[in-house]
Amino acid sequence: MLLSFKTELKPNNRQVTKFRQHCGVARHAYNWGNSIILETLTARETDKTVKIPSAIDLHKRLVAEVKPLYPWYYESSKASPQQALAELRTAWDRCFKKVSKQPRFKKKGASGDSFYLEQGTKAKPGINNDGKRVKLPKIGWVRLHEPLPVTAFHNCVISRKSDRWFISFKWEIEQPEILPNRPTVGVDIGIKELAVCSNGQTFANPKAYRRMSRKMKRLQRRVSKRVKGSNNRKKAVSKLAKLHLKISNIRKDSIHKLTTYLAKNHSEVKIEDLNVKAFLKNHKLAGAIADCGMYEFKRQLEYKTQKFGSKLTLVDRFFPSSQICSTCCHHRHKMPLKVRAFECPNCGNIQDRDLNASRNIERWFEGIFIPEKSELAVSSTVSACGVDKPDSSHATATMNQEINTKITYVQLSLDLGNYG
Repeated sequence: MLLSFKTELKPNNRQVTKFRQHCGVARHAYNWGNSIILETLTARETDKTVKIPSAIDLHKRLVAEVKPLYPWYYESSKASPQQALAELRTAWDRCFKKVSKQPRFKKKGASGDSFYLEQGTKAKPGINNDGKRVKLPKIGWVRLHEPLPVTAFHNCVISRKSDRWFISFKWEIEQPEILPNRPTVGVDIGIKELAVCSNGQTFANPKAYRRMSRKMKRLQRRVSKRVKGSNNRKKAVSKLAKLHLKISNIRKDSIHKLTTYLAKNHSEVKIEDLNVKAFLKNHKLAGAIADCGMYEFKRQLEYKTQKFGSKLTLVDRFFPSSQICSTCCHHRHKMPLKVRAFECPNCGNIQDRDLNASRNIERWFEGIFIPEKSELAVSSTVSACGVDKPDSSHATATMNQEINTKITYVQLSLDLGNYG
Protein backbone atom coordinates (compact mmCIF):
# COMPACT_ATOMS: atom_id res chain seq x y z
CA MET A 1 0.00 0.00 0.00
CA LEU A 2 1.45 3.36 -1.08
CA LEU A 3 1.15 6.22 1.41
CA SER A 4 2.55 9.73 1.57
CA PHE A 5 4.77 10.42 4.55
CA LYS A 6 5.93 13.75 5.94
CA THR A 7 8.55 14.29 8.63
CA GLU A 8 10.75 17.10 9.89
CA LEU A 9 14.40 17.61 8.95
CA LYS A 10 17.25 18.97 11.11
CA PRO A 11 19.49 20.78 8.58
CA ASN A 12 22.59 22.78 9.49
CA ASN A 13 23.16 26.37 8.36
CA ARG A 14 24.87 25.35 5.11
CA GLN A 15 22.00 23.02 4.22
CA VAL A 16 19.40 25.68 5.06
CA THR A 17 21.17 27.97 2.60
CA LYS A 18 20.96 25.24 -0.05
CA PHE A 19 17.26 24.75 0.70
CA ARG A 20 16.54 28.45 0.27
CA GLN A 21 18.56 28.51 -2.96
CA HIS A 22 16.47 25.66 -4.40
CA CYS A 23 13.27 27.45 -3.32
CA GLY A 24 14.46 30.61 -5.08
CA VAL A 25 15.20 28.73 -8.31
CA ALA A 26 11.79 27.04 -8.28
CA ARG A 27 10.05 30.35 -7.54
CA HIS A 28 11.96 32.17 -10.31
CA ALA A 29 11.07 29.48 -12.86
CA TYR A 30 7.41 29.56 -11.78
CA ASN A 31 7.14 33.35 -12.10
CA TRP A 32 9.00 33.36 -15.43
CA GLY A 33 6.67 30.69 -16.85
CA ASN A 34 3.63 32.57 -15.53
CA SER A 35 4.71 35.75 -17.33
CA ILE A 36 5.22 33.79 -20.58
CA ILE A 37 1.68 32.34 -20.40
CA LEU A 38 0.19 35.76 -19.65
CA GLU A 39 1.97 37.23 -22.70
CA THR A 40 0.65 34.35 -24.80
CA LEU A 41 -2.92 34.92 -23.63
CA THR A 42 -2.59 38.60 -24.52
CA ALA A 43 -1.34 37.67 -28.01
CA ARG A 44 -4.26 35.24 -28.47
CA GLU A 45 -6.73 38.11 -28.14
CA THR A 46 -5.75 39.21 -31.66
CA ASP A 47 -4.46 35.92 -33.08
CA LYS A 48 -6.19 32.70 -32.01
CA THR A 49 -3.56 30.58 -33.77
CA VAL A 50 -1.00 31.33 -31.06
CA LYS A 51 -0.47 28.18 -29.00
CA ILE A 52 -0.36 28.23 -25.21
CA PRO A 53 2.95 26.57 -24.25
CA SER A 54 2.86 23.27 -22.40
CA ALA A 55 5.10 22.38 -19.45
CA ILE A 56 7.59 20.74 -21.84
CA ASP A 57 7.63 23.81 -24.10
CA LEU A 58 8.25 26.07 -21.12
CA HIS A 59 11.12 23.90 -19.89
CA LYS A 60 12.79 23.89 -23.31
CA ARG A 61 12.62 27.69 -23.45
CA LEU A 62 13.92 27.88 -19.88
CA VAL A 63 16.98 25.80 -20.75
CA ALA A 64 17.65 27.75 -23.95
CA GLU A 65 16.87 31.31 -22.82
CA VAL A 66 17.01 31.62 -19.03
CA LYS A 67 19.71 29.30 -17.75
CA PRO A 68 22.52 30.90 -19.84
CA LEU A 69 21.63 34.27 -18.30
CA TYR A 70 21.50 32.98 -14.72
CA PRO A 71 24.35 30.53 -14.01
CA TRP A 72 23.12 29.98 -10.44
CA TYR A 73 20.46 27.70 -11.94
CA TYR A 74 23.18 25.06 -12.37
CA GLU A 75 23.97 25.10 -8.63
CA SER A 76 20.57 23.56 -7.90
CA SER A 77 18.88 20.36 -8.99
CA LYS A 78 17.38 20.50 -12.49
CA ALA A 79 14.23 18.80 -11.18
CA SER A 80 13.21 21.82 -9.06
CA PRO A 81 12.48 24.33 -11.89
CA GLN A 82 11.12 21.57 -14.13
CA GLN A 83 8.54 20.53 -11.53
CA ALA A 84 7.68 24.18 -10.83
CA LEU A 85 6.74 24.66 -14.50
CA ALA A 86 4.66 21.47 -14.44
CA GLU A 87 2.76 22.72 -11.38
CA LEU A 88 2.24 26.09 -13.09
CA ARG A 89 0.73 24.43 -16.16
CA THR A 90 -1.56 22.34 -13.93
CA ALA A 91 -2.71 25.51 -12.18
CA TRP A 92 -3.54 27.15 -15.52
CA ASP A 93 -5.43 24.05 -16.66
CA ARG A 94 -7.58 24.32 -13.55
CA CYS A 95 -8.13 27.98 -14.30
CA PHE A 96 -9.20 27.25 -17.90
CA LYS A 97 -11.70 24.67 -16.58
CA LYS A 98 -13.15 27.25 -14.13
CA VAL A 99 -12.08 25.10 -11.18
CA SER A 100 -9.79 27.68 -9.59
CA LYS A 101 -8.65 31.26 -10.04
CA GLN A 102 -5.78 32.51 -12.18
CA PRO A 103 -2.33 31.59 -10.78
CA ARG A 104 -0.56 34.48 -9.10
CA PHE A 105 3.12 35.32 -8.97
CA LYS A 106 4.98 33.91 -5.98
CA LYS A 107 6.64 36.19 -3.47
CA LYS A 108 9.70 35.32 -1.42
CA GLY A 109 8.79 34.25 2.10
CA ALA A 110 5.05 34.66 1.53
CA SER A 111 4.06 31.85 -0.84
CA GLY A 112 5.07 28.71 1.04
CA ASP A 113 8.67 27.92 0.11
CA SER A 114 9.08 24.40 -1.33
CA PHE A 115 10.94 22.56 -4.06
CA TYR A 116 11.02 19.15 -5.71
CA LEU A 117 13.93 16.72 -5.87
CA GLU A 118 14.31 13.58 -7.96
CA GLN A 119 17.02 10.97 -8.45
CA GLY A 120 16.83 7.51 -10.00
CA THR A 121 13.64 5.76 -11.10
CA LYS A 122 10.83 3.85 -9.46
CA ALA A 123 12.67 0.60 -10.16
CA LYS A 124 16.01 1.96 -8.93
CA PRO A 125 15.37 4.83 -6.48
CA GLY A 126 18.37 7.07 -5.81
CA ILE A 127 17.35 8.87 -2.60
CA ASN A 128 18.35 6.74 0.39
CA ASN A 129 18.17 7.02 4.15
CA ASP A 130 20.06 5.13 6.84
CA GLY A 131 17.35 5.51 9.49
CA LYS A 132 18.71 8.75 10.96
CA ARG A 133 19.71 10.69 7.84
CA VAL A 134 18.52 11.11 4.26
CA LYS A 135 20.81 11.77 1.28
CA LEU A 136 19.40 14.45 -1.01
CA PRO A 137 20.81 15.23 -4.47
CA LYS A 138 22.90 18.45 -4.67
CA ILE A 139 22.62 18.80 -0.87
CA GLY A 140 24.01 15.66 0.78
CA TRP A 141 23.16 13.90 4.03
CA VAL A 142 20.55 15.69 6.15
CA ARG A 143 19.56 14.59 9.63
CA LEU A 144 15.99 13.45 10.34
CA HIS A 145 14.02 14.69 13.30
CA GLU A 146 12.71 11.18 14.01
CA PRO A 147 14.13 7.74 13.10
CA LEU A 148 12.70 6.02 10.02
CA PRO A 149 12.97 2.47 8.68
CA VAL A 150 15.76 2.15 6.14
CA THR A 151 14.16 2.64 2.72
CA ALA A 152 14.69 4.36 -0.64
CA PHE A 153 12.53 6.56 -2.89
CA HIS A 154 13.09 8.35 -6.17
CA ASN A 155 11.43 11.73 -5.51
CA CYS A 156 10.47 13.98 -2.62
CA VAL A 157 9.34 17.52 -1.77
CA ILE A 158 11.12 19.77 0.71
CA SER A 159 8.94 22.48 2.24
CA ARG A 160 9.22 25.15 4.90
CA LYS A 161 6.78 26.07 7.67
CA SER A 162 7.92 28.99 9.79
CA ASP A 163 11.61 28.22 10.43
CA ARG A 164 11.20 24.42 10.22
CA TRP A 165 11.88 22.25 7.16
CA PHE A 166 9.97 19.09 6.21
CA ILE A 167 10.39 16.29 3.69
CA SER A 168 7.47 14.53 1.99
CA PHE A 169 7.73 11.29 0.05
CA LYS A 170 5.75 8.18 -0.86
CA TRP A 171 6.34 5.02 1.10
CA GLU A 172 5.19 1.47 0.38
CA ILE A 173 3.73 -0.17 3.51
CA GLU A 174 1.89 -3.38 4.27
CA GLN A 175 -1.90 -3.35 4.66
CA PRO A 176 -2.67 -2.84 8.38
CA GLU A 177 -4.42 -5.65 10.23
CA ILE A 178 -8.20 -5.22 10.15
CA LEU A 179 -10.05 -5.77 13.42
CA PRO A 180 -12.99 -8.24 13.26
CA ASN A 181 -16.63 -7.44 14.14
CA ARG A 182 -16.34 -3.68 13.87
CA PRO A 183 -19.57 -1.69 14.40
CA THR A 184 -21.05 1.17 12.37
CA VAL A 185 -20.90 4.66 13.82
CA GLY A 186 -22.55 7.98 13.02
CA VAL A 187 -20.57 11.16 13.71
CA ASP A 188 -21.99 14.64 14.19
CA ILE A 189 -19.36 17.35 13.66
CA GLY A 190 -19.90 20.57 15.57
CA ILE A 191 -18.37 23.67 17.07
CA LYS A 192 -18.97 23.13 20.78
CA GLU A 193 -17.57 19.59 20.55
CA LEU A 194 -15.30 18.45 17.75
CA ALA A 195 -17.35 15.28 17.22
CA VAL A 196 -20.14 13.38 18.95
CA CYS A 197 -20.51 9.69 18.05
CA SER A 198 -23.71 7.68 18.06
CA ASN A 199 -22.24 5.31 20.66
CA GLY A 200 -22.10 8.17 23.17
CA GLN A 201 -18.42 9.08 22.81
CA THR A 202 -17.59 12.78 22.77
CA PHE A 203 -14.35 14.32 21.46
CA ALA A 204 -13.49 17.76 22.75
CA ASN A 205 -12.67 20.61 20.40
CA PRO A 206 -9.20 22.00 21.29
CA LYS A 207 -10.13 25.46 19.92
CA ALA A 208 -6.46 26.32 19.50
CA TYR A 209 -7.08 29.51 17.53
CA ARG A 210 -9.53 30.83 20.10
CA ARG A 211 -7.25 30.05 23.04
CA MET A 212 -4.25 31.76 21.43
CA SER A 213 -6.05 34.63 19.71
CA ARG A 214 -5.01 37.11 22.40
CA LYS A 215 -1.32 36.29 21.96
CA MET A 216 -1.72 36.37 18.18
CA LYS A 217 -3.20 39.87 18.28
CA ARG A 218 -0.26 41.06 20.37
CA LEU A 219 2.27 39.61 17.91
CA GLN A 220 0.37 41.08 14.96
CA ARG A 221 0.55 44.54 16.55
CA ARG A 222 4.29 44.13 16.97
CA VAL A 223 4.66 43.30 13.29
CA SER A 224 2.61 46.32 12.23
CA LYS A 225 4.73 48.68 14.36
CA ARG A 226 8.07 47.53 12.98
CA VAL A 227 9.72 49.29 10.04
CA LYS A 228 9.31 47.37 6.80
CA GLY A 229 12.55 45.72 5.71
CA SER A 230 14.17 45.95 9.14
CA ASN A 231 15.63 43.02 11.06
CA ASN A 232 13.24 43.66 13.95
CA ARG A 233 10.30 43.21 11.60
CA LYS A 234 11.76 39.92 10.37
CA LYS A 235 12.04 38.71 13.97
CA ALA A 236 8.46 39.74 14.72
CA VAL A 237 7.19 37.99 11.57
CA SER A 238 9.11 34.85 12.55
CA LYS A 239 7.49 34.77 16.01
CA LEU A 240 4.04 35.22 14.48
CA ALA A 241 4.68 32.43 11.98
CA LYS A 242 5.73 30.09 14.80
CA LEU A 243 2.45 30.74 16.62
CA HIS A 244 0.43 30.08 13.45
CA LEU A 245 2.30 26.79 13.01
CA LYS A 246 1.63 25.82 16.63
CA ILE A 247 -2.11 26.45 16.22
CA SER A 248 -2.16 24.42 13.01
CA ASN A 249 -0.29 21.53 14.62
CA ILE A 250 -2.68 21.38 17.58
CA ARG A 251 -5.68 21.27 15.26
CA LYS A 252 -4.16 18.63 12.98
CA ASP A 253 -3.09 16.46 15.91
CA SER A 254 -6.61 16.25 17.34
CA ILE A 255 -8.15 15.54 13.92
CA HIS A 256 -5.54 12.86 13.12
CA LYS A 257 -6.18 11.04 16.39
CA LEU A 258 -9.94 11.18 15.95
CA THR A 259 -10.04 10.06 12.31
CA THR A 260 -7.58 7.22 12.95
CA TYR A 261 -9.73 5.96 15.81
CA LEU A 262 -12.93 6.11 13.75
CA ALA A 263 -11.49 4.44 10.63
CA LYS A 264 -9.59 1.74 12.53
CA ASN A 265 -12.31 0.64 14.97
CA HIS A 266 -15.45 0.87 12.81
CA SER A 267 -16.52 -0.90 9.64
CA GLU A 268 -18.54 2.10 8.41
CA VAL A 269 -18.33 5.77 9.36
CA LYS A 270 -21.25 8.05 8.50
CA ILE A 271 -20.84 11.83 8.47
CA GLU A 272 -22.79 14.71 6.95
CA ASP A 273 -21.72 16.01 3.55
CA LEU A 274 -21.26 19.57 4.77
CA ASN A 275 -20.82 22.61 2.52
CA VAL A 276 -17.99 24.19 4.50
CA LYS A 277 -17.38 26.95 1.96
CA ALA A 278 -20.95 28.21 2.43
CA PHE A 279 -20.62 28.06 6.21
CA LEU A 280 -17.62 30.38 6.17
CA LYS A 281 -19.75 33.13 4.62
CA ASN A 282 -21.39 33.61 8.02
CA HIS A 283 -18.89 36.03 9.55
CA LYS A 284 -20.24 35.58 13.07
CA LEU A 285 -19.24 31.91 13.16
CA ALA A 286 -16.60 31.71 10.41
CA GLY A 287 -13.69 31.78 12.87
CA ALA A 288 -15.14 29.02 15.05
CA ILE A 289 -15.95 26.86 12.02
CA ALA A 290 -12.48 27.29 10.53
CA ASP A 291 -10.97 26.39 13.91
CA CYS A 292 -12.73 23.00 13.77
CA GLY A 293 -11.10 21.89 10.51
CA MET A 294 -14.27 20.32 9.08
CA TYR A 295 -12.88 19.87 5.56
CA GLU A 296 -9.64 18.38 6.89
CA PHE A 297 -11.72 15.96 8.99
CA LYS A 298 -13.50 14.69 5.87
CA ARG A 299 -10.29 14.57 3.80
CA GLN A 300 -8.46 12.46 6.34
CA LEU A 301 -11.39 10.06 6.72
CA GLU A 302 -11.46 9.48 2.97
CA TYR A 303 -7.98 7.96 2.80
CA LYS A 304 -7.89 6.43 6.29
CA THR A 305 -11.06 4.40 5.68
CA GLN A 306 -9.35 2.96 2.59
CA LYS A 307 -6.22 2.27 4.61
CA PHE A 308 -8.07 0.33 7.33
CA GLY A 309 -10.57 -1.38 5.02
CA SER A 310 -13.64 0.50 6.28
CA LYS A 311 -16.31 2.50 4.46
CA LEU A 312 -17.09 6.21 4.54
CA THR A 313 -20.72 7.22 3.91
CA LEU A 314 -21.67 10.85 3.28
CA VAL A 315 -25.17 11.65 4.53
CA ASP A 316 -27.17 14.14 2.49
CA ARG A 317 -26.56 17.66 3.80
CA PHE A 318 -30.31 18.41 3.77
CA PHE A 319 -31.18 15.49 6.04
CA PRO A 320 -32.70 17.06 9.23
CA SER A 321 -30.69 15.01 11.70
CA SER A 322 -31.20 17.43 14.62
CA GLN A 323 -34.98 17.67 14.18
CA ILE A 324 -35.89 13.97 14.36
CA CYS A 325 -36.29 11.96 17.54
CA SER A 326 -33.88 9.03 17.45
CA THR A 327 -36.24 6.98 19.66
CA CYS A 328 -39.69 7.31 18.06
CA CYS A 329 -38.79 9.16 14.81
CA HIS A 330 -41.09 12.11 15.49
CA HIS A 331 -40.20 15.14 13.33
CA ARG A 332 -40.26 18.46 15.20
CA HIS A 333 -39.61 20.60 12.08
CA LYS A 334 -37.98 23.34 14.18
CA MET A 335 -34.86 23.08 16.36
CA PRO A 336 -33.26 26.49 17.14
CA LEU A 337 -29.56 26.58 17.84
CA LYS A 338 -30.05 27.86 21.40
CA VAL A 339 -31.87 24.63 22.30
CA ARG A 340 -29.04 22.26 23.24
CA ALA A 341 -31.25 19.39 24.45
CA PHE A 342 -33.69 17.54 22.23
CA GLU A 343 -37.05 17.00 23.93
CA CYS A 344 -39.51 14.91 21.94
CA PRO A 345 -43.13 16.12 22.29
CA ASN A 346 -44.36 12.68 21.24
CA CYS A 347 -42.52 10.21 23.51
CA GLY A 348 -40.97 12.59 26.03
CA ASN A 349 -37.41 11.44 25.33
CA ILE A 350 -34.78 14.02 26.39
CA GLN A 351 -31.17 13.79 25.25
CA ASP A 352 -28.29 15.93 24.05
CA ARG A 353 -28.91 17.63 20.72
CA ASP A 354 -25.66 16.45 19.09
CA LEU A 355 -26.02 12.87 20.39
CA ASN A 356 -29.53 12.69 18.96
CA ALA A 357 -28.24 13.98 15.60
CA SER A 358 -25.38 11.45 15.49
CA ARG A 359 -27.80 8.56 16.13
CA ASN A 360 -30.01 9.75 13.28
CA ILE A 361 -26.95 10.00 11.04
CA GLU A 362 -26.04 6.40 11.86
CA ARG A 363 -29.52 5.18 10.84
CA TRP A 364 -29.60 7.15 7.58
CA PHE A 365 -29.94 5.14 4.38
CA GLU A 366 -30.30 6.01 0.71
CA GLY A 367 -33.93 6.66 -0.18
CA ILE A 368 -35.13 7.61 3.29
CA PHE A 369 -38.56 9.31 3.38
CA ILE A 370 -38.49 12.88 4.65
CA PRO A 371 -41.04 15.74 4.28
CA GLU A 372 -40.96 18.22 1.44
CA LYS A 373 -37.79 20.30 1.22
CA SER A 374 -39.58 23.61 1.79
CA GLU A 375 -40.76 22.39 5.19
CA LEU A 376 -37.26 21.47 6.35
CA ALA A 377 -34.70 23.19 8.46
CA VAL A 378 -31.33 21.78 7.54
CA SER A 379 -28.87 19.77 9.63
CA SER A 380 -27.62 20.80 13.05
CA THR A 381 -24.32 22.16 11.79
CA VAL A 382 -25.96 24.14 8.98
CA SER A 383 -28.48 25.57 11.44
CA ALA A 384 -25.57 26.56 13.64
CA CYS A 385 -24.23 28.60 10.75
CA GLY A 386 -27.43 30.61 10.42
CA VAL A 387 -28.75 29.02 7.21
CA ASP A 388 -32.50 28.41 7.49
CA LYS A 389 -33.20 26.91 4.08
CA PRO A 390 -31.27 24.91 1.47
CA ASP A 391 -29.64 26.72 -1.42
CA SER A 392 -32.21 27.61 -4.06
CA SER A 393 -29.86 26.31 -6.76
CA HIS A 394 -30.33 22.82 -5.31
CA ALA A 395 -33.56 22.15 -7.15
CA THR A 396 -34.15 18.64 -5.85
CA ALA A 397 -32.80 16.72 -2.93
CA THR A 398 -30.20 14.06 -3.63
CA MET A 399 -32.40 11.37 -2.08
CA ASN A 400 -35.88 10.15 -2.93
CA GLN A 401 -38.49 12.17 -1.07
CA GLU A 402 -42.16 11.72 -0.46
CA ILE A 403 -43.91 15.04 -1.10
CA ASN A 404 -46.35 15.24 1.78
CA THR A 405 -46.25 18.19 4.15
CA LYS A 406 -48.55 16.48 6.66
CA ILE A 407 -46.07 13.73 7.48
CA THR A 408 -44.65 14.14 10.98
CA TYR A 409 -43.04 10.70 11.38
CA VAL A 410 -39.97 9.53 9.55
CA GLN A 411 -39.05 5.89 8.90
CA LEU A 412 -35.37 5.64 9.79
CA SER A 413 -34.84 1.90 10.08
CA LEU A 414 -36.58 -1.25 11.16
CA ASP A 415 -34.48 -1.56 14.31
CA LEU A 416 -35.49 1.20 16.74
CA GLY A 417 -34.77 -0.62 19.98
CA ASN A 418 -31.06 -0.06 20.24
CA TYR A 419 -31.40 3.34 21.87
CA GLY A 420 -34.80 3.00 23.44
